[in-house]
Amino acid sequence: MKYKRVTAMQLGTPDVLQITEHELQAPEKGKVRIRVLAASVSRPDVSARSGNSLYRGTPLAKKTPFVPGYAIIGDVDAIGEGVTGVTVGDRVGVLTVIGGYSEYVYWRSDRLIPVPATVDPAEAVTLILNYLVAYQTLHRSAKVKPGEKALIIGASGGIGTALLQLGKLANLQLYGIASGEKLPAISNMGAVPIDYRTQDFVTFMRAAEPDGIDVVVDGMMRLNYIQGGLSLLRRGGRMVSYGEPAGLGTLFRILLLVLRHKFGPSGKSFQLYGTSTYFLFDPKPYVEDWAALFQLLETGRIQPVIAQRFPLLEAAKANALLESGSVIGNVVLVSDLLSSGGGS
Repeated sequence: MKYKRVTAMQLGTPDVLQITEHELQAPEKGKVRIRVLAASVSRPDVSARSGNSLYRGTPLAKKTPFVPGYAIIGDVDAIGEGVTGVTVGDRVGVLTVIGGYSEYVYWRSDRLIPVPATVDPAEAVTLILNYLVAYQTLHRSAKVKPGEKALIIGASGGIGTALLQLGKLANLQLYGIASGEKLPAISNMGAVPIDYRTQDFVTFMRAAEPDGIDVVVDGMMRLNYIQGGLSLLRRGGRMVSYGEPAGLGTLFRILLLVLRHKFGPSGKSFQLYGTSTYFLFDPKPYVEDWAALFQLLETGRIQPVIAQRFPLLEAAKANALLESGSVIGNVVLVSDLLSSGGGS
């Protein structure tokens, strides 16, 4: 029996993604085989596929061919030798980093995320990366408190909309930066919208909050946004940036800012957040935070914004949409099981 993957045959535009066939095999010792129900389409997928210049010539650069896909939700359909605590039929999530654009995924049984069978897999897969980043930047990095004032730079994407929903649950006073056509959505999620194309966000925020704000969460990783955000913080304020800078030069200057605020006298803190780095050293906070997020989803306290669902093998179209810059929320790939009404 064969199954299909979406493979980046070379680095470049979305059309380098091609459907390839592979033999379905039994899982190896200690692993399970997962029938994928939903896969996220994220900015790291785009960077890996396009060959982000930041990583060229480093160990982080992807060698082609490879299968993109940072996160999946699926059902365990086969178990390898020595696997305990997992049974066929269990619904699980995986932070794959690569490999998610596939009808089947093989994964270590001790790195599975329990997923309630009652939730929509397409909504659930947004929790594995985008909501996790949002939750951890707010609660583990910035350590937000009820009533604090927070600015979200890049508020309209998958992580940005998650930040707004989770920030509202944390009783924060929110401001969100996005482009003009996305501002109604930002407002509907409880934040004061700021149009980065027509408004200078520093001038706007100083007028709105002359005493400064408590938290800035930045998803753009651009020097002008970081410097502007830091200037808006009151003493004791915290800024967290996530994502990918434009290049090594920008990254170097950002790291200098991190050091300056870590050891300098400003009274403000600035740190960078990265999912995969933390997970390698201590998975416990991830397990705890995913459990908290799935409880929020199951009880309806968060409602992931999904701009569009594509069939699993139409990842090229989904990548093109995400890169267009028009997306509010998440783009998700779903299997034919979901498309036909099964698997949920």
